[in-house]
Amino acid sequence: MIFTRGSGWLADSGRRGADKVAAQLNPHDFAVAGVAVRSSGQARFPAQPYDIKGAIRRLRANAKTYHLDPDRVAIMGDSSGGWTTAMAAVTGDIPALEGDVGVRGPSSAVQAAVAFYPPTDFLQMDAHVPDHGKAFNEGFGLTGCHSDAQSPESGLLGCPITACPDKVAAANPLTYTGIGRTPPFLILHGEQDVIVPHHQSRLLHDKLAAAGDDARLMSFPKAGHGTDFAMLSDDATREGAYEETAHAGHPPGPRMADRGLLPRTAPVLNRNRPSGSSA
Repeated sequence: MIFTRGSGWLADSGRRGADKVAAQLNPHDFAVAGVAVRSSGQARFPAQPYDIKGAIRRLRANAKTYHLDPDRVAIMGDSSGGWTTAMAAVTGDIPALEGDVGVRGPSSAVQAAVAFYPPTDFLQMDAHVPDHGKAFNEGFGLTGCHSDAQSPESGLLGCPITACPDKVAAANPLTYTGIGRTPPFLILHGEQDVIVPHHQSRLLHDKLAAAGDDARLMSFPKAGHGTDFAMLSDDATREGAYEETAHAGHPPGPRMADRGLLPRTAPVLNRNRPSGSSA
């Protein structure tokens, strides 16, 4: 399991929190690698997908040394790390997005993706952000919410997002959904998220379903931003949670999640299933 922490693309601390993931997954025989991608202050998009895919290739190239199964690589991240997760998952082995970071040769594809409240379509964020983006603006010292020229998304692309729709599309995981082989997705998002609107995960889930891919969206009516680990362990955060699943493009509709669906310490991959099975 590759884990990358989000920061609005503002920090280089993507490995932070990997120890918590390892504490949960190591007992189930899953290795965990924390990966930091370059911040937007260091490099603009597409440097971040290049970085994470370089890490995937390096782990595969050294699988024997680290006692890893190169055919069973998953990726997990929250917020901008969730975006990195989604981008890596839907662009595996797409030549134009492989970049030149690190070792070349091994595949950059992953077999499962776990994205906590990932940004997807930057141009749709402001229309769905709670309270007209008041909390977002206060938190980042902005006035124009995600469309502000100084927003994290604008910083990632190097331009105000409303002024460069082509760059926004290139950085949108939905753009690549359905092009190649997409692994199963588990998406988790709080409906009280004032940073990344819940609608962003809805877009990703529905696009995956429409493309015939396997996707599972867990929604948390009482959860806000930055609650990734609480979503898996805190009963108050999990209260009222419900799931929607799509298998091969056929969603059965939402249903309430229970403790069996949100176990406190369960691995996100069933190691008894073949590579490519559902998350």
